[in-house]
Amino acid sequence: MSGSIIDFFGVLLKFFYVNLVPNYGVSIIILTVLVKIITYPLNKKQMQSAKKMQEIQPELKKIQQKYKNDKEKLNKATMEFMQKNNVNPLAGCLPLLVQFPILISIFNLLRENPSRLEMVPGFTPYLFPNLELISLLEPDPYYILPVLAGLTTFWQQKLMITDPNQKTMLYVMPAMLLILSINFPSGLVLYWIMNNILTVGQHLLVNRPSVEKAVKEQ
Repeated sequence: MSGSIIDFFGVLLKFFYVNLVPNYGVSIIILTVLVKIITYPLNKKQMQSAKKMQEIQPELKKIQQKYKNDKEKLNKATMEFMQKNNVNPLAGCLPLLVQFPILISIFNLLRENPSRLEMVPGFTPYLFPNLELISLLEPDPYYILPVLAGLTTFWQQKLMITDPNQKTMLYVMPAMLLILSINFPSGLVLYWIMNNILTVGQHLLVNRPSVEKAVKEQ
């Protein structure tokens, strides 16, 4: 199954390069946008679920405080509260599980040499073909893309993490991505950067009413 998905995205990547724009970096960006469009309904559902969980956190904390010494009553009260408010704590996990094979396939496609494109006459893997500074098949020797991967991951995490108990992840994830990206092919890192930026855009789109309300209250 995974191999079929990899082949599918490999064919798309070659199509973009050959028929739309003979630039490997731009082709990766187009592929990223397409994947985000395809998975938008799943991303939207996951974000809406996270938003709803955020909204009920104050009430959940009151329940936790009230029954802190009785685990059985705490679980029962929490479950009743969830059902009353039509909240499923697992609703946000399913979309992520569905998307996981796609993410792994893109990862494997861009981590390995794009053999389909290497057979194309005149194929150049450089981000800026006229300069030939950063080959998207090799790690970025200037660390520009790894730094951008870390910064965009921090931006995404800062917008989406609302639980104070998860604040550590705000710094751990960007640092991990920066370190890992140093050894990854630059094409894969470029995909991650664009994925972060588009995820932020989707988050702002889904939460637009809340953002507009917050701006008006200021």
